[in-house]
Amino acid sequence: MAEGNNHNASGMYAFLFSMVFVFVFFVVIISMKGIDLGENIQDPKKEEVSTFDIASVKEPWAPTEAQLKDFLAYGQKMYVRNCAICHGQEGRGDGPSGKAVNARNLVTGPWKQGGGLINHFKTLQNGIPGTGMTAWKHVPKADRWAIVLYIESITEAKEHVEPTAVAEFAKTAD
Repeated sequence: MAEGNNHNASGMYAFLFSMVFVFVFFVVIISMKGIDLGENIQDPKKEEVSTFDIASVKEPWAPTEAQLKDFLAYGQKMYVRNCAICHGQEGRGDGPSGKAVNARNLVTGPWKQGGGLINHFKTLQNGIPGTGMTAWKHVPKADRWAIVLYIESITEAKEHVEPTAVAEFAKTAD
């Protein structure tokens, strides 16, 4: 090299090699087609928008046959939003926080506070002291009924409660 040349030749070659490598790498990546990484990205704006209005259900503890499908779908949405973190997407007690709080398997039971709509509502409303099941009284009452009816729809540990008893309880429930 000439005496007046202050450049680090090997550093310059390493830099040029890196730039060419990066350029070629990006060209190869861009030219690849058909790679499926298994991602299922959905635009929330394109999600199906439900026209169901929970406020239209006068007795959320006993939706009509015409309302039941939409009501349970709404209950599932509220369940996923509020309960799935512990109880899991399918209610099997296997949510991300489920092991830490010893979450109940809502599909198979058994129930610590008793089964049926009334006991499920009370448990959701007041929680279970000394356990990871906290009170959800801050959730609107109609939403709590939707969650309870959804849980009742997925459980195998059903306990029948007379509809008149549920209606009497619902009138005084917070």
